Amino acid sequence: MSRTRTALLAALVLVAGASGTAVAAAPSADAGIAAIPCSVDYKVQNQWGTGFTAAVTITNNGAAKSSWAAKWSYAGNQQITSGWNAKISQSGTAVTAANETYNGSLGTGSSVSFGFNASYSGTNALPTTFTLDGVTCNVDDGSGGGGGGGGTDPSGRVDNPYAGAKVYVNPEWSAKAAAETGGSRVSSQPTGVWLDRIAAIAGVNGGMGLRAHLDAALAQKGTGEEVVQLVVYDLPGRDCAALASNGELGPTEIGRYESEFIDPIAAILADSKYASLRIVTTIEIDSLPNLVTNTGSKATATLQCDTMLANGNYVKGVGYALNKLGAIPNVYNYIDAGHHGWLGWDDNFVPSANLFYQAANAEGATVNDVAGFITNTANYSALKENNFTINDSVNGVSVRQSKWVDWNRYVDEQSYAQAFRSELVSVGFNSGIGMLIDTSRNGWGGSARPTGPGATTSVDTYVDGGRYDRRIQVGNWCNQSGAGLGERPQAAPAAGIDAYVWMKPPGESDGSSTAIANDEGKGFDRMCDPTYTGNARNGNNMSGALPNAPLSGHWFSAQFQQLMANAYPPL
Repeated sequence: MSRTRTALLAALVLVAGASGTAVAAAPSADAGIAAIPCSVDYKVQNQWGTGFTAAVTITNNGAAKSSWAAKWSYAGNQQITSGWNAKISQSGTAVTAANETYNGSLGTGSSVSFGFNASYSGTNALPTTFTLDGVTCNVDDGSGGGGGGGGTDPSGRVDNPYAGAKVYVNPEWSAKAAAETGGSRVSSQPTGVWLDRIAAIAGVNGGMGLRAHLDAALAQKGTGEEVVQLVVYDLPGRDCAALASNGELGPTEIGRYESEFIDPIAAILADSKYASLRIVTTIEIDSLPNLVTNTGSKATATLQCDTMLANGNYVKGVGYALNKLGAIPNVYNYIDAGHHGWLGWDDNFVPSANLFYQAANAEGATVNDVAGFITNTANYSALKENNFTINDSVNGVSVRQSKWVDWNRYVDEQSYAQAFRSELVSVGFNSGIGMLIDTSRNGWGGSARPTGPGATTSVDTYVDGGRYDRRIQVGNWCNQSGAGLGERPQAAPAAGIDAYVWMKPPGESDGSSTAIANDEGKGFDRMCDPTYTGNARNGNNMSGALPNAPLSGHWFSAQFQQLMANAYPPL
């Protein structure tokens, strides 16, 4: 299937020329391919040391318009200073160009042109994602592969599935959220649907199964584009370093994983009934990173993780899932890539990228089956730490030497995700891959949120006084006290980032505070016990977990109320 997709891509000639042009060519009428909805020719006409002049031509292949607005984002620090033939505004890296009163009419097959001057320093990279009235236009990202831009290929695939699309609101989660006092403020937000055991495919305890969710997504879709977010999460020997999320399959049951879990999911997703949906799959959270950090002679190693490294079933399982699901044209696979407080150290960063590349080429998969990666899934790492940077020092002591940072290269999730994306490309992934960041529980707002840097008494007072992430230790992961809802889900918020998402539904527990008998394959992890004094993986600190938590995935009202109270941006 990967070869087929490559051939289809070749059928549409896309050019990013050395002259500084990004242009999409429409397929010929006899190609048997529907016309793309719009095309953009973005050309840098003149460039000098601190600025450039650009000309943009938009061709509308859809229904006639009486007004229009085009949008794109820059990867660098480009700043538009003046423009003509369009009303041009800019917020951060995001640019909007809307029609003037005299050129709002844009018929089918018609084009409109405008231009602007802009300043920049460093690299003046061409934008890769263009939309016209929310519809993604076909523009090459210059990579020759799939991923982080907004273009399409003739099979209907897009570089960023979130661009120009609504995202599915899970009615089951929405009802629980709305039933909470104040919950209606967030109950319409899109969240991930977790397929965390074989029975979840058909639905458990009278709940919705996969087909029911896809049918509901079609009903929500209407005439626009709709993304459905799935978490595919049932590897053999799952989560070898965290008992709360152990799975139902033993370490050697790779055959059952393939035939009873992945194959049925693939069969449903491949149903032509759902071909109009953009289906985002988060592939096996917390699995591959464990093979890097919790094996061998490391102090954090576990026997279970050593077993999964030795038998290869994490790599095989991820490869099999990528291959089977990636063969479906409207499925977009995003591999879990941990978070900055897990893989941000030098010893973990490059080895993880290499391991992910190995998995992406296992069991018949290729890098073309990977749309991107997701970080911070179900975790709490702050999106951006504004009060200190990795380059700061206090009294001659680097921030990296603080107890909190502990020699990590990254202090927040967005800088890690963007840097890790570059590393992934360098080891062989397509240059157009995009990143997702789970912002469901990393807001850290409320009265405890610092308003500026900490005191410069020492590097630790400086970092601890200024950091938004209020966890006791960056390795703490279970039902964290003080956490808040983070940035609301949104598409293309920053360079290299396909979307901020709420893949972990806020209010669903990470694990039980005490042992609870169950038939869901879920164990008891002391990291979910607020009285636990820790282990090597969290520096032998207190767990920071909330009390009275239910089993992982079950509704935790007290946590949901805390997340709303500490939301940042505030509700």
